[in-house]
Amino acid sequence: MNGILNRAAGTDQRIELIYINKNNQLSKRIIKVLSVTDQAIKAYCYTKRHFRTFKLENILSVGPIKRRSA
Repeated sequence: MNGILNRAAGTDQRIELIYINKNNQLSKRIIKVLSVTDQAIKAYCYTKRHFRTFKLENILSVGPIKRRSA
């Protein structure tokens, strides 16, 4: 997971993130990673259209955006 986040940091690559929010609900977001630390990532969230900080311990999955087939 950290490899994907580090490779995406500072690029225009959008990735899909699934995490548990502070209310213990699953949330799926499309993000652009701005920076990665030992405890969190800073990213622009296209879903919410705001800059966000995501705790690494709450991230369940990251990966390329899944394209819908026609």
